[in-house]
Amino acid sequence: MSKQNLTLHTNPRGALTLRKPSKADGSEVWKLVSECPPLDQNSMYMNVVQCDHFADTCVAAVRDGKLLGWVSGHIPPQSPDTIFVWQVAVHDDARGLGLGKRMLNALLDRPECAQVSKLETTITKSNAASWGLFKSFARDMGGELSDAPHYKRDEHLDGQHATEHLVTISLPRKKLRSVA
Repeated sequence: MSKQNLTLHTNPRGALTLRKPSKADGSEVWKLVSECPPLDQNSMYMNVVQCDHFADTCVAAVRDGKLLGWVSGHIPPQSPDTIFVWQVAVHDDARGLGLGKRMLNALLDRPECAQVSKLETTITKSNAASWGLFKSFARDMGGELSDAPHYKRDEHLDGQHATEHLVTISLPRKKLRSVA
């Protein structure tokens, strides 16, 4: 099995493959995000660019040809020790299987993330599903989670969007791996 793909058997219908996306996945990502409120739906073009230009730091979860999960992220040029996760989307058909955490782990296991020692994301206070995912992920990793208002409703978002809290998770496992 290629290091680029991780196959997990989840049910008798078929294997769930966690892989890097390609630009051909962009429209399916856009459709999946639209079915996962409260995620912000951006343009289809943007999702195509993410799948094409940022494939190394994004994850597509596919079973029987159907996109069931998506993680978009990037390593900010000014912070090569940080993976910023923009969105995690899980289709209704795959909820409750731990897919969000599996995709995050698959992302962190990639060679592109070898120097990553922390994960950042932004979450609105009302997004209980995302808080649950990232708190559980931090616990499982043995990392510490902190948060603070970052993109503020009136200061940065023209009053059109709730304040996004910057969530930072230390990844001690990654620190140990990079030292070894």
